Amino acid sequence: MANIAGIPITACVAEFVGTFLLVFTVGCNVLSNNGTWGAVSIACVLMVSIYSLGAASGGHFNPAVSVALALAKKLEKSGGWTQVMVYSAAQLLGGLVAALCYGLLFKGNAFALAPKAGHASGALLCELLYTFMLCFVVLNTATVKAKAKNHYFGLAIAFVIIAGGYGAGAVGAGCFNPAVAISIYASSEFFMVAGARATVCLLYVAAELVGAALAVALFQLVRPEEKANSTPTAAGLGYSLQSKLISELIGTFMLVFTVGLNVLGGSPAGPFSIAAALTCMIYAIGDISGGHFNPAVTLAIQLCGKSASTTAEACKYAAAQLVGATLAACSYAFVHGLTFPLGPGMGHNWADVALAEFMFTFVLTIVVLGVAVVESKPAPEFTGFIIGSCVTAGGCAVGSISGACLNPAVSFGVAAVHVLSGGFFIKALFYAVFQLLGGAAAAGVFRVVYANEVEDKESAQKV
Repeated sequence: MANIAGIPITACVAEFVGTFLLVFTVGCNVLSNNGTWGAVSIACVLMVSIYSLGAASGGHFNPAVSVALALAKKLEKSGGWTQVMVYSAAQLLGGLVAALCYGLLFKGNAFALAPKAGHASGALLCELLYTFMLCFVVLNTATVKAKAKNHYFGLAIAFVIIAGGYGAGAVGAGCFNPAVAISIYASSEFFMVAGARATVCLLYVAAELVGAALAVALFQLVRPEEKANSTPTAAGLGYSLQSKLISELIGTFMLVFTVGLNVLGGSPAGPFSIAAALTCMIYAIGDISGGHFNPAVTLAIQLCGKSASTTAEACKYAAAQLVGATLAACSYAFVHGLTFPLGPGMGHNWADVALAEFMFTFVLTIVVLGVAVVESKPAPEFTGFIIGSCVTAGGCAVGSISGACLNPAVSFGVAAVHVLSGGFFIKALFYAVFQLLGGAAAAGVFRVVYANEVEDKESAQKV
């Protein structure tokens, strides 16, 4: 078989084609001003490329992903850093050809790679954090031995683009990929677009590579067996409380960061973007901590009669979630230089808020219990997507009434940072009361619907 520096030519062609399709889709959506569905379109082409070409090359289509895999020592058997260089060359070539093609398709039009005015630092932070998220999800869904046979990896990876594309687009971020950033810059230079600057491109690439390195560091922190090249005693059971708490902090951080960016950026698809963030983080680290990322979920699991955790551990989970939410709120406030309050939407009052938050937190938590806690899980491969879809449902249904937090950590983070702008933290407590009541109600319903499972669990504990 022909090869380039020991790397099969078939893999190089796959990386070229996948990156070409990704960059071409990015350019067409931007130049078509497709703000409503653009991120979904880009995520979909990434997903189908991973599934269709991944068997040939691993489906990187992104130098940051290749670097992350090499840093995590996932490429040692297939070429190591030589593979990174060859793959990166194929990816950059694919991206550059795609950028030329979309420029020609749109009659010589192109666009500059640049942050929005006043958001230079914020855009770079978004590039760093969502590239981190992308590489972190890749590492946790596509390289972990215990997940070797999963079929959701492509969906989980693509959903990062939906989360970050809508969240970060308003500040001029959204590449999360050095091949995309360099190709956009090259196209703008070739077609002589005003505002193109090499230094901006280099800063984007640097932020993305730092994000990749951070993903490796935290991947090995939450999964210490990956650094030691060993295997946990059993999936989820071999992880320490420290790994679980860090996972909860990371997952909640990315969820709340995405919430804030969508709200402040006026996203046209906020609920779906936030749901995507929850979905991909559940797929990435749900096997470590359970993927709660929400004190109401932790409470529901604790009360449902099926939890193996102590009350003290549940409280530590909630504390980690609140810390993650607060850090995320500070981060989105830095990106936009703004915060936003909790409260009723136009035409609604606090009673409406209470009912809306109670009902859809109930929906979220009863679904978590019914798909992730029961003995016979109805659709294990779809668990993350099912739970994330509750956020889409609730966000669209009652977002205009209460904001559809559905999560005391979200409420806490939003209110805590808004205090700096003169807001009142007590609003978070009001939200949290009804969210926690929703979780408790879900646990009560679960104990009735799945009474046999609860009785078996409690009998086993007594024995």
